[in-house]
Amino acid sequence: MDKDFSFSDDQQEEEEEEEEEEKLIMESNERKPPPSPLQIGVGGGQIKNMMRRRFFRSNNNKTYLFAIISLPIILCIALYFSIDNIGNLFRSNNITIPSSSPNHDHTIQALYLLRDQQFSLFNIWNNLSTSNSTTIPNLHNFTSALLHQIRLNKQLQQLLLSSSSSHPLANLPAHNADAAFLNTCSKVDAVPSRRTIQWNPKPDKFLFAICLSGQMSNHLICLEKHMFFAAILGRLLVLPTPKFDYQYTRVIDIDHINKCLGRKVVLTFEEFSELRKNHVHIDKVICYVSSPQPCYVDEDHVKKLKSLGVSMGKLEPAWVEDIKEPKKRTIEDVKSKFSTNEDVLAIGDVFFADVEKEKELAHTCKTLIEPSRYIMLTAQRFIQTFLGHNFVALHFRRHGFLKFCNAKKPSCFFPIPQAADCIARVVERANSPVIYLSTDAAESETDLLQSLVVLNGKTIPLVKRPARNSAEKWDALLYRHGLEGDSQVEAMLDKTICAMSNVFIGSPGSTFTDDILRLRKDWRSASACDEDLCQSELPNFIAENE
Repeated sequence: MDKDFSFSDDQQEEEEEEEEEEKLIMESNERKPPPSPLQIGVGGGQIKNMMRRRFFRSNNNKTYLFAIISLPIILCIALYFSIDNIGNLFRSNNITIPSSSPNHDHTIQALYLLRDQQFSLFNIWNNLSTSNSTTIPNLHNFTSALLHQIRLNKQLQQLLLSSSSSHPLANLPAHNADAAFLNTCSKVDAVPSRRTIQWNPKPDKFLFAICLSGQMSNHLICLEKHMFFAAILGRLLVLPTPKFDYQYTRVIDIDHINKCLGRKVVLTFEEFSELRKNHVHIDKVICYVSSPQPCYVDEDHVKKLKSLGVSMGKLEPAWVEDIKEPKKRTIEDVKSKFSTNEDVLAIGDVFFADVEKEKELAHTCKTLIEPSRYIMLTAQRFIQTFLGHNFVALHFRRHGFLKFCNAKKPSCFFPIPQAADCIARVVERANSPVIYLSTDAAESETDLLQSLVVLNGKTIPLVKRPARNSAEKWDALLYRHGLEGDSQVEAMLDKTICAMSNVFIGSPGSTFTDDILRLRKDWRSASACDEDLCQSELPNFIAENE
């Protein structure tokens, strides 16, 4: 009897999880580290160089910096005393505020904000005083703190001016710099142009896709690479049967791919089977991967395919290619090794393939692989119901990541309090009132995270997708079309919501995060504030390995 390949088998799920962790570790260690905030900057190279030369060269310059930052307080106090009759409140040794004053609440709020600003400025001063004068402090943290003071100063101006609406100063127009200061998370529109390759398949030549590595996000990356191989080799791409792989038609829009290319380039397994009159045979198998096993397909998977009516020949590696040490290949390499006159070709799992990225498929859309129409509409309806246009999305991967991250150098698994501080800084830069949380973390972790994500004394809500409620209609499309409860549909829905956010915080090393970043880049929704969780930081505590 054939072995059961159900994902519900606990033992196999454990083994797959460990394998996935090893693959993720290997893949992540191969990646280049993300650009640090010092590389990105906040106002161009000239501003960064000026700050480095003038502000961090000596302790005397720290005093100068503190004086400049304190200037808004002095100006606010001067403005405060200039408003009619309010200065009289401070002419005695004791501060007294008449409770009968109509501006009583605004005055109290302004005083509290002034005290908060003073406390924050002293924190900045202390951090500068304790830093090594020969090094530059963390520019990201410094600019975040400075931005907080700019916003706080603006609040003070609004409160103090509103307390005397009849005063001439109250009608001064806003400073032109306000928008520049407060809009630091602008969209990243620039997409590097690449040379393109046309996908003109021959009608009787096919590439049979086989993707086995990891979960759905890995499979989508594998599928995208199969599309590139099919274009290079001039073949139609055949999706695998849902009985062997995921049911892609429930998650991505296959018709969209064909429309973007202006021709039929992708076939479902059912379409291919009908075309071949139910005689599904892979004429030639040339494996891209040779180790740990040819095509990254073990005997059990071969038997599974055969039990589904898919026969194939012997698995023959094209070259020596280990998934742990992938070699960079060119388009000419692929053509020379995988060109054949056989009608149906398979090359196995290509998730780990490293083929030149200087070219991309020519098409008329923003992106080829995108969520199905029902998922897109459901994501939009969820955003309209719960989030609004201005929200930060957070992919907070935790399950299996403690072991996975601690095996990496450096680790990427952060304690909840440290993660909360990092998240709050991004939210402050984004000036967003709410966070969408996509996570596999336990409630014990998310509850603590929620209690610690605080900004200006206010807890920032972490919104997760709620369980189905017939009174809510945002998910009605999924329910009506039989897509509700499908874990892969829900995962793609999470990705889509995250991809539509103003700012996105990802989990480093996660292909789920990578797929969101791909959509944000292609949809032109990427922000200058997008970053990995606690980017450029190390966990403040790391457990020992087993």
